[in-house]
Amino acid sequence: MKLGRLARGRRVLAGFWGATVVQVAAVAFDVGILKQASKMTLMPLLWQWSRTQDAPPLLQAALLASAAGDLLLETDLQLAGMAAFAAAHACYLAVFLADPAQRSWRVLAAYAALWAALIAVLSPSLGGQRVPVAAYALLLTATAIASRWHNTRSGVGGALFLVSDALIALRMAGHDFRGRGALTMSTYAVGQYLLTSGVTKSDR
Repeated sequence: MKLGRLARGRRVLAGFWGATVVQVAAVAFDVGILKQASKMTLMPLLWQWSRTQDAPPLLQAALLASAAGDLLLETDLQLAGMAAFAAAHACYLAVFLADPAQRSWRVLAAYAALWAALIAVLSPSLGGQRVPVAAYALLLTATAIASRWHNTRSGVGGALFLVSDALIALRMAGHDFRGRGALTMSTYAVGQYLLTSGVTKSDR
């Protein structure tokens, strides 16, 4: 039974990485339908893998909320998508803060300074979205801090998730650049995997 579950987990994880490669390539070459289809499979596949790893329910909820956020952000419901990701980060915070290995105030100070700098740079160009973006960025930063307190693996995942969303914020503020979309999705997918595996690995 355990061997069968392990094999299934490997297949699902391989599917996740395959979908990630397709998604990044589709974004890089702007292949419309393939871009949307592959994006919608990422978090459901990672969620299925997390179940084979006996991930805690709140971690699974974070992945499902992320899947909802991915879907909503493909529509005009941008604030609803942001709210779904805010729910995902609330779940991540509950998971990581329940069992922090070491609280480092240096990590807290570094991320707080990064958040302040990012908001200071982007706020003038965000218009009416300034407040929700700042609030969401604060929650995202909190996840990066708590995940680093949990362990190094999840901490790298939290940092990559922060980078991914910072790249989205740059686009919203009118500061786009070539290759930004592919970089956004690659850091997002790897970040989510590391956040998830950081918990499942440590619990094993």
